Amino acid sequence: MHIFYRLLLTLNSTLLIGVIFLIKEQEQIGFLTDYHRWVSYILFILIPVFLTGISLLLSRFLSSDSIEGTIKDVAQGNNAFLPSYLGYFFVAISIPRYETLIFVFLILFVFTYLSQTSYFNPLFLLWGYQFYYLTTENNVKIFLISKKTIRRTKGLSFPNLKRINDFTYIDKGDG
Repeated sequence: MHIFYRLLLTLNSTLLIGVIFLIKEQEQIGFLTDYHRWVSYILFILIPVFLTGISLLLSRFLSSDSIEGTIKDVAQGNNAFLPSYLGYFFVAISIPRYETLIFVFLILFVFTYLSQTSYFNPLFLLWGYQFYYLTTENNVKIFLISKKTIRRTKGLSFPNLKRINDFTYIDKGDG
């Protein structure tokens, strides 16, 4: 399940490059050619949003965990990955052909999967999730995806987490 889930998270986080390319090329979905191009563009965008929702639903099948000890520090993680995703958009706009898109997408997919940065997906923000770096009392840095708004460390605990890997969790508790 973990490998499939990681592949799905990687697909979700890299699929936007294809969406941007299709919009740049002014592509339309075949059965929607009688409608304005915007209808196809909206559907292109909704596909990764829908797949991200599916990955959030499937996260309940991951192994359960919790963080109950002292958390020394909390840092907002939303903006840390923004430059990478802006880079994806610029790359997508500059790709001249479909063949190039396929190779660039595959290279990005492999590197994203192997680097484990696939857990940051800007589409999670649309589903109400935020990204945080937590530092535990043992100086272990954890990447947390949560609906909670975290402003302080005092009394902070996460009893209902789902483990993606040893350092990445999705909080399934109340937001």
